[in-house]
Amino acid sequence: MSGLPDRAGGAFRVIYLAARAEGVYVLHCFQKKTRKTASHDIELARQRYKQVGS
Repeated sequence: MSGLPDRAGGAFRVIYLAARAEGVYVLHCFQKKTRKTASHDIELARQRYKQVGS
């Protein structure tokens, strides 16, 4: 994945949209630091989902 170091450790989360005929859209990807997904990460994914033209 572009922008990540070769040996990035830890867990990552990806929010994606796979219900599109033209392919899979990755809406947001971030390093997991807590058990709960931060509200700003969810909101960013929502904004990008709207841009895709749900």
